[in-house]
Amino acid sequence: MSETFPATLGVLLAGGLARRMGGGDKPLRPIGGKTILARVIERLAPQCEGLILNANGDPARFAETGLPVVPDDVPGFAGPLAGILAALDWTAANRPEIAWVASVAADTPFIPHDFVSRLHAARNAADVPLACAESDGQTHPVNGLWRVDLREDLRHALVVEDMRKIDRWTARHGIAHAGWAIAPVDPFFNANTPEDIARAEAILMEIGEA
Repeated sequence: MSETFPATLGVLLAGGLARRMGGGDKPLRPIGGKTILARVIERLAPQCEGLILNANGDPARFAETGLPVVPDDVPGFAGPLAGILAALDWTAANRPEIAWVASVAADTPFIPHDFVSRLHAARNAADVPLACAESDGQTHPVNGLWRVDLREDLRHALVVEDMRKIDRWTARHGIAHAGWAIAPVDPFFNANTPEDIARAEAILMEIGEA
């Protein structure tokens, strides 16, 4: 792992309902002989001090990953902010020496190899506590960098204010954007539909495993 940025825990957010995929767990769909989740783990693990998986329901379905499975710890299906809060709480309780968490959507098979380092560089340059990814003029709020000591403020926003939109909460604290090129592939392409799976297969055929 790089020594140029602080120790960071990675969380793979797999709590979505996968309605556009017909239900089930999108990250467990195969692409090129590996599950999407396995591809995300391979790319993110070398960048982090450890990985956890945020998912609700029976954790046994992710047993093959060997990762701790951390469910949301606020009531109801509160969306990705709840998964991020669960990761911050888990880190504070289990890895108190780590002050930062990087989150990625678990259905993004081409997540960049420099994801964590560039998020840290962006937030450092902007002197703000948060950062998120950007590509092709679009921000990707779920793919971001979070400071563990903001978890109580996030809990208040979720539980007391019933806040669900990531951008509303991050705007309170200040967020930097780290940009990536979209050639040969948008690294934040996510597989939401069966058509996306087919497209990802075609991308792999074209660019290989880089």
